[in-house]
Amino acid sequence: MQADKTTLTDLSIFNIEEEQSVFHYLNFTRTIGGKEWLRYFLNTPFGSIKDITETQLTIKKIISVNAQWQNTLVSNGTIMVVEKFYETGIEEIPHNPNYISSVYYSVFSAPDFSFIRYSVKHFKDFFIGLQQVIDLLQAENNPPLLQTLVEQIKIRLNKPGLQAMLQFDDSKEISKQQLLALGHFLKRRFKHEALELIEIYSRLDAFYSMACACNKYNLCFPTFIDAEVPVIKAAALFHPLLPTPVSYDVTLHQKENFLFLTGANMGGKSTFIKAVGVAVYLAHTGMGVPAQEMQLTLFDGLLSNINVVDNIVQGESYFFNEVQRIRKTIDKISDGKKWLILIDELFKGTNVQDAMKCSSTVIEGLLKIKNSLFILSTHLYEIGEGLKKYPNIQFKYFETSVANDQLYFSYQLKDGIINDRLGYLILKREGVVDMLEKL
Repeated sequence: MQADKTTLTDLSIFNIEEEQSVFHYLNFTRTIGGKEWLRYFLNTPFGSIKDITETQLTIKKIISVNAQWQNTLVSNGTIMVVEKFYETGIEEIPHNPNYISSVYYSVFSAPDFSFIRYSVKHFKDFFIGLQQVIDLLQAENNPPLLQTLVEQIKIRLNKPGLQAMLQFDDSKEISKQQLLALGHFLKRRFKHEALELIEIYSRLDAFYSMACACNKYNLCFPTFIDAEVPVIKAAALFHPLLPTPVSYDVTLHQKENFLFLTGANMGGKSTFIKAVGVAVYLAHTGMGVPAQEMQLTLFDGLLSNINVVDNIVQGESYFFNEVQRIRKTIDKISDGKKWLILIDELFKGTNVQDAMKCSSTVIEGLLKIKNSLFILSTHLYEIGEGLKKYPNIQFKYFETSVANDQLYFSYQLKDGIINDRLGYLILKREGVVDMLEKL
């Protein structure tokens, strides 16, 4: 599924302030490599139901062993020691150390000898931890993706020379000769395999993180419908980054493929649009989604028009960039494929009359595209009346009530169009009107 950088930013999949991103919300990785693989997974949504399903099954398997996984010996510190062992220059380790050469090395290359002893201990923890992981994951019915990773670990752990290391009794002191023999084996004959094992574990760590997130936040795995026409149907869908989110039921399909959304500022329009976008995006990565239940078709792309900015350097106005974003969107979705388009407050960068004319023109044009789904929010409720003649548009709004100059937001999605104009009330409530009158 295609999703450009603007869309990922609009949906906060990634954010300069990482703690405000979906990525941070899902990040339970234990290693630096795992974090980078998680970033890759979230940046590379799938384009086939097969890949999505296989990833879902992999995450579900890890969820089933999540508690035991937490007790395995692999840690970021252990992996860092393993990597440093190969990055650090030390005195050449004897190829076939005997008693004399081992004592000589431990005395005249004492810092390197200590480093080898420290590293070998962490290597052993790493290998034992990997063995613990494959013991947890080993099963006859594993999805191919997971089983391939398990087999890749097993092949490397079974390399001749490595098993001797795993059989050493930790309660007994390993001899200098044995230690240097292991150090030489790891340094000269196992580097490629060790770095591969780190990479494989890092991928598993990313899946582990996704499993932890699904488990902690009670995310559901969506069902994908193999159909030529686009569908989204979700029950109790919510925005994952809100501390106390409100849930929504959403249905979009070809016969009602355009959702026209109205409501006052702060009423929940932007949050709703982003919640749908985040759920659809996560579904295409194989992740669970923030909903009680969700069904959808595979989408070819997801595009948003939410946080448009001007470009002072190039002399481009806010309105010009809005127009360019719409132009690029129309150009992309004219390919007949399945797209989800999210538009929040179209044409904010021009006057009301101009915005109404431009918005009506764009909406009426987009309504001709039957193989994509659209959600568009606007303050321009007046244009809704002229759109009611189109059978494939549905009208929803977020209600706001006023009592004693106080605003009350229900954040509940309702059928119809609302004509709330609450800007002056907010200005008054925040004391700005009183400040101006006292000037």
